[in-house]
Amino acid sequence: MLSRVADSLYWINRYLERAENVSRFLEVSEAMALDSPPGSAEPWLPLVEVTGDRNRFDAAYPDATPKQVVRFLLLDRSNPNSIVSCIAMARENARQIRDVITTEMWEQINDLHWSLQDDEDIWREPVQEQLQIIRRGCQLVYGITDTTLSRDLSWLFSQLGRLIERADKTSRILDVKYFLLLPSTEEVGGVLDELQWITLLRTAGAYQMYRQSVQQAISPASVARFLLLDPFFPRSVRYCLQGISDTLQQIQQHPSQDTPDDLDCLRGQLLARWSYVRIDNLIESGLHEAIDRLQQDLNQLHNLLQTRYFTSADLRSTPTDPACALSSFTA
Repeated sequence: MLSRVADSLYWINRYLERAENVSRFLEVSEAMALDSPPGSAEPWLPLVEVTGDRNRFDAAYPDATPKQVVRFLLLDRSNPNSIVSCIAMARENARQIRDVITTEMWEQINDLHWSLQDDEDIWREPVQEQLQIIRRGCQLVYGITDTTLSRDLSWLFSQLGRLIERADKTSRILDVKYFLLLPSTEEVGGVLDELQWITLLRTAGAYQMYRQSVQQAISPASVARFLLLDPFFPRSVRYCLQGISDTLQQIQQHPSQDTPDDLDCLRGQLLARWSYVRIDNLIESGLHEAIDRLQQDLNQLHNLLQTRYFTSADLRSTPTDPACALSSFTA
């Protein structure tokens, strides 16, 4: 497989996962805004924080109204992380490798892209309906990919993109609740606090599975444990890291018997760190700092993948580097 093909497969799935997550964030925040008590915390601006585009948003929309947040995240083509931009980039990557992906995959991605053009019928629907159509369109691509693409390198690089983006977004939305939406001391455990935790779970598509797993009152520690450390929920950070590790091992069919390279080190150490830690220890040592470090490690993992697979002609070569001590694990 050519490096550019692996790169396109990886980014098709990252862009689609990003678009699906943003549509889910907006969809739940719309509902939360209707349910929130008067004078409660504004649910919109934290969405911009989740995407990491606060500076770009402040420069383009100084009034920062809810409608502007929705426009910025859904329609603004100058925002590379808006839903329409992500779908357009996924479609462009798919166009470049039409001979690799299946016809059904290309048709669904192409149809989704053209359905989001300016004069299409979707924009005459209510915002909630628009977001549902987009989310289901992305999920349809996942389903078609799962049922039509052979389990070879194409499939493996598709999985890598999807899992890395999912782990990043799950950790970001949890961090927003802990760090930005933290209510005053007297509101902790109150109606607003519980509403925000329920919204967080729904944003991650985790509310029903959380309720089945935890038959007790909602608590910050149990929600954080479920989203970060649950080994069975497909959007938890630990589940995604396990999938990333398994996928990388399948790509590298003949792992080096010598000193592991940086990618192997980070893959194994990330999985170990988030598989063998208790949520109480994470909270005691600072959950925000732990999530911040996780996001840095995911960025480093992406950079190593870029160097290792997307700029090399031989996807199965195994360069080794004795400098295995990564900064994130030695700090």
